[in-house]
Amino acid sequence: MARLNGVVERLERGQTVPPMYVDCHAHFTSVPQALKQWRNRQIDEIERHGRHMPAGGPDISDSELARALSGGPISLQAARGIDMTLLSPIAGLMAHHYGDQETSVVWSRLSNDIIHRACGLFPDRLVGVGQLPQSPGESIDASVAELRRCVNELGFVGCNLNPDPSDGYWRASSITDPYYYPLYAEMVELGVPAVVHASMSANPAVQGTCAHYLNADTTVFMQLCQSDLFREFPELRLILPHGGGAVPYHWDRYQGVMYDQGRGDLLDIIGDNVYFDTCLYGQRGMQLLVDTVPAKNLVFASEMIGAVRSTDPATGRRYDDTRTLLEEVAGLSETGRAAIASGNALRVFPRLRGILDTDETFPGTGHSHNVVG
Repeated sequence: MARLNGVVERLERGQTVPPMYVDCHAHFTSVPQALKQWRNRQIDEIERHGRHMPAGGPDISDSELARALSGGPISLQAARGIDMTLLSPIAGLMAHHYGDQETSVVWSRLSNDIIHRACGLFPDRLVGVGQLPQSPGESIDASVAELRRCVNELGFVGCNLNPDPSDGYWRASSITDPYYYPLYAEMVELGVPAVVHASMSANPAVQGTCAHYLNADTTVFMQLCQSDLFREFPELRLILPHGGGAVPYHWDRYQGVMYDQGRGDLLDIIGDNVYFDTCLYGQRGMQLLVDTVPAKNLVFASEMIGAVRSTDPATGRRYDDTRTLLEEVAGLSETGRAAIASGNALRVFPRLRGILDTDETFPGTGHSHNVVG
């Protein structure tokens, strides 16, 4: 990338450079309607008639994909100075509770192939993150196979892991259960992390994007805190989206419980294994996140274009303009800002380095503790 070459040249001359921004959390929500319509038919066929749709999927041209991207996420990415975006299928449409294993495999493969094509159209802007064909009560083997395909054949750098495949009813085991161990072993082997991201809520009492998603982020954090998962998989890396749900706000509550249970310091528990993204849409929330969680455990993200698409009347900016919010955080050193902007992403998503075609060490890629203040 020309951007990276320029950064390297300026670093070699000893000049200060603005940080590169890698957005670690984005969904292809502007995908052509034909894909969503195909999914609706697939669900109708299996739920009402017990039949499977053919695996071919809808006929969507490259020009349709390009228009769907350039008219929304690509233009916003350029306007906000985001250098690279990790793009995944629409989280709410994963909807793993529908149908059976075959339903999920066909839908996940189709969704991932669309992401692969999108990234091929904008290779200097987009990198793929895959959807897994989870299915309640089924083996994790299909997810392991699709992860392997996504990384080895499609060039993806990570995956989204739904912690509640029942979609709002929490009938699945904790993500720390040995059920998931084959998937984690494959993730470590391939060198890819997972964004632990819930899907839609099928529970009418639990709204999706503002209740179920944030509930899931918070629930997963506590599952991790009460487990020894990272003793089993010391190189496993998991990202909690949406700023970790309620975790930063209640950090000391969790810390106190960990001391009560004899599990020690939260910072030791999360170590270099748990990361929080910056999908927070207000200055107070962003400030709290950066004040609470070490900079080395934060990755830049916007969820653009995602759950919140409106403009904040107080600022005149879109709520999902998280780069502006991060740059206005008080007390954050330039090293810390660079770590959050992209340095940590290059550690958490190590395959990014090969895609970005660089072995250079950029500001913030070290393993120092928090650099706030």
